[in-house]
Order: sequence, then structure tokens, then C-alpha cells
Amino acid sequence: MKILHLSDTHGCHRQLKKLPEADVVVHSGDFCMVGTEAEAIDFLNWFCDLPYKHKIFICGNHDDCLYGANIAGLDENVHYLCNSGIEIDGIRFYGVPMFMGDCITERQVKNYADIPNDVDVLITHVPLFDILDFDNGINYGSKELLQRVLDIKPKLHLFGHIHNNYGLIHSQYTVFSNAALVDDDYRLVNKPVVIEL
Repeated sequence: MKILHLSDTHGCHRQLKKLPEADVVVHSGDFCMVGTEAEAIDFLNWFCDLPYKHKIFICGNHDDCLYGANIAGLDENVHYLCNSGIEIDGIRFYGVPMFMGDCITERQVKNYADIPNDVDVLITHVPLFDILDFDNGINYGSKELLQRVLDIKPKLHLFGHIHNNYGLIHSQYTVFSNAALVDDDYRLVNKPVVIEL
């Protein structure tokens, strides 16, 4: 299975032209800039029209307008994962968003603890602690998420959030992808990541 990974487009999604071929496209959050419903609707219209067999997205900290939202009316091949999962061609995907309402409470730690043991592709917005999470002298990743990923050993972990740490890391069990496409000035500078699973 070929997976196209996008993250942190921050309203620049329509600038993405001639995207690479893939079986599944995944956006790991921060498709909005300020988090308005109009921004989210514009992204969803664009995302639903992409010519991929399956499309998966989660929310990031800039997408708070969808906190608690019941997103209805999506095409059957478009999957919004919010502490939930889906199986596609025998591959188990699971997504954990980054809503600030969860992050300022213990709910986010519980969300990480609730990630199933049999996940093949984990999608979060926040990175793990000390893996593609370093910016301006600080590691922004989650230690709780790091421990959960070490326990379950997914084949692939897709995330973003830290714009200055775009890249791939291959470990013994897991490929880690930070596909943040914009820089700190919100200019589209990086290319979408294609990963063969």
C-alpha cells in the first residue's frame, strides 16, 4: 500500500498541485490557519475531491472549530478519525487529534492510552518526545505517546505539528513521518511524503 502523507498545510492546500499517486492520502492535522468553520469547509471540499481511493484526516490544534463536531455527509471513502480507527485492505489505521480542550486536561493522556494494540498506521498531530519534535531548543513531543508507541510498535506513525522538523526516521519497528508542509512563516516549503507500506 502506498500512503501519501500531508500535514500542517494551514490553508495552503489549494497550492498543492500534481500530488503523487498513492492508494491512501492522510492529512495529520492543521489544515486550518485560525480555525474557522469556513476554513474547515474549504479544506474538506478540496480533500473530498482529491482523486485517491481512500482519504483519511485528523484534526490538529489549529482545527479547534471541529472539536466535538459530528461530521456528516462525507463520501464513503473519506474517513475522519477522532480517537477512532478504520481498516483498509487489511491495514489498521487509528487517529488521535490534538484539540486544546483535551490537551489542557487529562483527556489527551487517556486518548493515548486508549490507542489499540493492533494498530498498523498511527496518525497523531503531535510527535513523540525526541522524534522529529525539536524546535528552538525545546522537545515538543509527548512522553506518554512515546511510551504507547514503544508498546504497540505500529509499522508507521504519521504526524506533524513541528514545522522545523519535517522528515522521516526509520527505527527497528516503526517509520516515523513528520510531513509538516509549511515553515514557521506558514509558507509552503516541503513536499508531501510518500511511504510504501
